[in-house]
Amino acid sequence: MVNVKKSALVLKHFVLILTLIVFGSNCSAQLVISKIEGKQLNINEKAYSLAEYNAYISPYRTHIDNELNTVLAVCPETLDKSKGQWQSNIGDFLADATLVKTNPIFKKRENLDIDICILNHGGIRAILPQGNVTTRTAFEIMPFENTTVVVALLGEQIAEFANYFIKEKKPHPISGITFTITAENKSADIMVGEKPLDLTKTYYVVTSDYLSNGGDNMNFFKKNTKTYDLEYKLRNILIDYFKDVDTIPITKKIKVTQIKQ
Repeated sequence: MVNVKKSALVLKHFVLILTLIVFGSNCSAQLVISKIEGKQLNINEKAYSLAEYNAYISPYRTHIDNELNTVLAVCPETLDKSKGQWQSNIGDFLADATLVKTNPIFKKRENLDIDICILNHGGIRAILPQGNVTTRTAFEIMPFENTTVVVALLGEQIAEFANYFIKEKKPHPISGITFTITAENKSADIMVGEKPLDLTKTYYVVTSDYLSNGGDNMNFFKKNTKTYDLEYKLRNILIDYFKDVDTIPITKKIKVTQIKQ
């Protein structure tokens, strides 16, 4: 680890020398820098830390650890995105929780209801383990800074999503929508809430800002007629939802049904 004061002193000398060279060139023959050498300083586990740095950081580290380790709820079983072909228990939970927490906000702002939640399988970065659920759990599951966006889509684009879902063969988290996968790998019997999909109707879909811009090849989102930024991070939705419940609910609803050949 480089001594800060020594490095600053060397830098000052270097600047002074360059200044003398520049100004001196006006009074005498022009000087040209012909060679500059540098050395890489590898910062790794072998680098030592100064005690005064640790003393300075320690109170902040302790405060952050206390916040992250605060128990917010209890999960009765482990929720894991790797379990399930078309649905995962953690995906179902995340989509349902997102819809529950964002709909009241959208309703208050726009006097409209959110119909569907669509998230992405790859955005889930950790399991939700059985036992105590903490603030740290939310940061592990959702380490990114993604915010929630409500997108107005026609029923045609909802049908596009269903076919995208089948083609991708990934259990993307969904809520508010159910459908059937036919023996020909096509979508059928798409239901939004308790009603059949209307291809001409406008539906309001809550998703992440990343997906709303076509992330993960969800290009149907870019055909929206309007977007609403809720300025509510997915991670904060998790934290707030954890605080609202004593025990994490386990969703058993079948959202995607496949007809075998």
